[in-house]
Amino acid sequence: MADRIYVWDRFVRLFHWTLVAAFATAYLTGEEDTDLHFYAGYLICALLVSRLVWGFIGGRYARFTNFVTPPAAALGYLKSLVGGPVKHYVGHNPAGAWMVLLLLASLTLTVGSGLRAYGLEGHGPFAVERLPKPDSATMSESEVATLRAARKARHADEEFWEEIHELGANGTLLLVGLHVVGVVVSSLRHRENLARAMVTGYKQGPADEA
Repeated sequence: MADRIYVWDRFVRLFHWTLVAAFATAYLTGEEDTDLHFYAGYLICALLVSRLVWGFIGGRYARFTNFVTPPAAALGYLKSLVGGPVKHYVGHNPAGAWMVLLLLASLTLTVGSGLRAYGLEGHGPFAVERLPKPDSATMSESEVATLRAARKARHADEEFWEEIHELGANGTLLLVGLHVVGVVVSSLRHRENLARAMVTGYKQGPADEA
């Protein structure tokens, strides 16, 4: 067996497991509309920004330039998992690399749409001014009609972003499931516990495996 080397730095490991906890919290509290849901969303947003920065200034295996590959490479790796020789990668394998990018994109969509929907309700850092209720006693008929139309358009906008937010959350959950399956299969094919590597930071050194 190849010698173990230090691959996942502390930031990457802390980011990974904190994101797992934050997403689980946000998803499970999504229907409750509580402060915990929104704080979990803010934490995810902060994690995404920090990971983006770390992808350019972090360690060797954390940088995007180290693991982003053409889609064909990811497909080739997936085919090799089914049968035949499978190449061992010290950092992210091509399929895992694309899963990272898809998860980051999906989470960005989820957080962004959530902030937009929350803002349209008059909350959060992107809050917009709430529209008053039409009052025929103090407003003219044209003012009442204009305000009602504006409130209807605002409501439709809120529903649109809420639907995008829900779609993004469910899409992310699906990607997480595929990610877990990929980790299990790769671990079996490479005879290496990849989940444990994200805890200790250590993986097998460079080697090609059959």
